[in-house]
Amino acid sequence: MKKRLLRSIAISAMTCFVLALRAQDSTDQSQYPTILQQPVDQCLPVGSPVTFSVTASNVDSYQWYKNNTAVDGQTNSSLTIASAGINDVGYYSAAVIKGSDAVPTRMAILNVYVRSLSTSLTTTTKTRFSSTQSTSMMSLDMGGGGTITVYGAPIVSSGNSGSCPGRYSGYVNFTKTSSQGWGWAPSTNTTIHIATDYNRSDTKVVYSGQYGDGGCGATSVTLGYQMSPVYRFSIYFPTNTVVPTNAYPITLDGFDP
Repeated sequence: MKKRLLRSIAISAMTCFVLALRAQDSTDQSQYPTILQQPVDQCLPVGSPVTFSVTASNVDSYQWYKNNTAVDGQTNSSLTIASAGINDVGYYSAAVIKGSDAVPTRMAILNVYVRSLSTSLTTTTKTRFSSTQSTSMMSLDMGGGGTITVYGAPIVSSGNSGSCPGRYSGYVNFTKTSSQGWGWAPSTNTTIHIATDYNRSDTKVVYSGQYGDGGCGATSVTLGYQMSPVYRFSIYFPTNTVVPTNAYPITLDGFDP
């Protein structure tokens, strides 16, 4: 009887010890920084103000990153770019810090786009990427049916997808956020709807519609019958080639901004 009693006491003590450890673990977990709202993707005209923000609890400080590189002086819960340019295109994230613990946010993408003011500027945009940079600040967000140049951040990621795009060493996506309509709408002002890479001759351009239709072509794709109201585009770089590190453009003819 005495042995059973001692055994019961020992089991009870061990149970209380385990429960105490669990309670301690729970308390410790609650002290870690917790992300309540993640930064969201952005796609805006060149020259627009852009703000990335994160909402979190149990936080001492923050550190923002662009393409995994710390941005000097950006240690608040939000990062604001007063006038977004082509050089600002990239992936933005933050470390939410509490003491020696840090929790990373998702990486939010920033894409920017420009509209050509005239036929002469449209020609310049299609001719050279450097010319696009020099004229982009003269562009406005006007009505549909003209030429839009969209800049996205390339991603190094090898893979293979059928005959087109086939094997690739990286890609860049040109999208809009869900709140902006998900993708680019073919303009009703024209019957021409083309997406083109004017910077390289070895890439593949892919389009995908919101309703599942899509297509692929060498450096350019032309939308025929459009099943979807909006479309997203991607450019794939061939395998064994260097993927660009700077913002990379695609030219959309006949789409609304």
